Amino acid sequence: MERSTIVRVQEGLHARPATRFVRLAKGFESDVEIVKGGKAVSAKSSVKLMLLGVKENDEVTIRAEGADSIEAVEALIAYLDNPLSGVEEAPAEAAAAPAVAQPAPAARQAEPDLPGGLRGVPASAGVSLGPVFAHFPPQITPRNETLAPAQIGPEKALFEDAVARLQERLDRSLADDGMQESDRAIVAALRDIAADDALRDETLKAIDGGLDAVSAVIAASSRLAAEFRALDDAYLSARAEDLDAIARQICLTLLGQEDARLDDIADGAILVAEDIGAWDLARAPLKRLGGVVCGHGGATSHVAIIARTHGIPAVLGLGDAVHALREADEAAVDGDAGLVFAAPDGATRQRFADMIGAANREKEALKAYRDVVPRRGDGTVVHVAANLGALEEIEAAQAAGAMGVGLFRTELLFMRHMHLPSEDMQAETYSALAQAFPDHPVIVRTLDIGGDKPIAGVEFPEEENPFLGWRGIRMCLDRPDIFKVQLRALLRAAVHGNLRVMLPMVSDVDEVRRTRRLIEECAAELSAEGVAHAAFPLGVMIETPAAVFGARALAKEVAFFSIGTNDLTQYVMAADRLNPAVASLNDAAHPAVMAAVAQAAQAAVEAGIEIGMCGEAAAREDLVAEFIRMGLTELSMSPASVQRVKKQLSELFDAGT
Repeated sequence: MERSTIVRVQEGLHARPATRFVRLAKGFESDVEIVKGGKAVSAKSSVKLMLLGVKENDEVTIRAEGADSIEAVEALIAYLDNPLSGVEEAPAEAAAAPAVAQPAPAARQAEPDLPGGLRGVPASAGVSLGPVFAHFPPQITPRNETLAPAQIGPEKALFEDAVARLQERLDRSLADDGMQESDRAIVAALRDIAADDALRDETLKAIDGGLDAVSAVIAASSRLAAEFRALDDAYLSARAEDLDAIARQICLTLLGQEDARLDDIADGAILVAEDIGAWDLARAPLKRLGGVVCGHGGATSHVAIIARTHGIPAVLGLGDAVHALREADEAAVDGDAGLVFAAPDGATRQRFADMIGAANREKEALKAYRDVVPRRGDGTVVHVAANLGALEEIEAAQAAGAMGVGLFRTELLFMRHMHLPSEDMQAETYSALAQAFPDHPVIVRTLDIGGDKPIAGVEFPEEENPFLGWRGIRMCLDRPDIFKVQLRALLRAAVHGNLRVMLPMVSDVDEVRRTRRLIEECAAELSAEGVAHAAFPLGVMIETPAAVFGARALAKEVAFFSIGTNDLTQYVMAADRLNPAVASLNDAAHPAVMAAVAQAAQAAVEAGIEIGMCGEAAAREDLVAEFIRMGLTELSMSPASVQRVKKQLSELFDAGT
């Protein structure tokens, strides 16, 4: 059985999407291959898959042979057709921790009054000044012993045992409740590399050739790492560092050793290392780190991603120059410009102190808006809420002072499981969300799934354009067996807080009326079963031109509108938001889009219902004032933008706007 497709996974099969793809493939008994450009590799090896270098828009073929070959091919093709594949592995990266998704900062030119800086790769923005914590564990050198034939079997067993013990250690790290979800996803990818057949097979082959296990691991990992470094893709090339790190851990396990931990690092210290594994950094006391400086690594390395996630300034790729910091008592790090200063002189220290002070003042100034409630002159509150996709993101929203949730994307709950989530599972999730914001409304979007975002348990038809196809409320109304489970869960969760529900992809008033009848049916069933439940306000997302033109009729049927500018923009402008060739047209500030927002807002204001916005445009400083003028009373965004928008609104209202 084989099928070909065009890969739609955003940015292709890099680490996390590749890991998820391999796990999916391993769930089938059949032998499965993925073919690109005439080269075929096992779909059950994350290393081989990443080395294949599958990118977005590449054409690939999935082949399977075995009892469940048809199911395997269909499932893997569906995965490759989904732009959001892999997102479910790291929900915090999707919305709550924007630093993960941000590119490395653009380098500034060195200040003319700051000579003597060591230039590396700017990997994570920010500046810091602190004591040096030098981390230079000894290198492992291969013994290159020649084994006697009788030693080969026992040596293989030692290697297999070392890998198993390392996997157990990684599993214990993954079970640590204190680890952030984005870091957990990176450690999970490392664990898969440790267990991957490519590294295992290469090592066993080297042992068969007479090498001792340590030497075999180093030889095998070096060869595979060289293949990664040769790839013409910065992110995939950086995975060579992950292979090196895993190989080192296997070797240390074989030798009965362990690298020094970073537990004793002082507050504000600059971690300086020739190289450091992502696993080691993820386990470090990250809140104490003032900066990270490495001889190896680049802006796409997992070390860089972890640093950006936690807001730690980082400069990587210094090469041998990193050894100039080894004996320094103090270092200054400029993560924007990619500069590091060993033992900075007085002028340099003062310059960094000024930059740090300015950054801290800006950060502290924004904190003052954490609990601010923006009010217009007439006393109307404008809610600044958060867009979330998973419960793991709640903490970031609370810390930012989000006034509830303006959009909870329930599709991630469905996509992260290999089966449809049960009513109890959904009710528990929605209840926890409502309880996390007891003083504010929480808006849950019903399942927004289509052919571009398939889920287990739903067979989607082949569609030329899934964005205009069987998706959102259209699919849900056609599948009441799925929709009613979610509606029942939402009714049960409404008992626990100010829960509101909105429908995606609405184009017709009848869709709202049919949904309301299903809600009434579900409520009657729960009453008959003696299950506690409560009614919730029902709203719609304004994201189709039909919803804009029919806004007056829709406003008579619902309690609120929420404008989804991401899809509204692409539909108004007839420009696919995933197509870079028409990216210039995908601008919410375009007069046509702004006119659509104004028309929907006018209909809501005239009907006396609430209207908010949950698209990315809600946090745009150049548009916020205009949205408020239109009558919007809620703006929902990434938690990282909440305090800045609260500040902007407060200044607008203070000025009498």
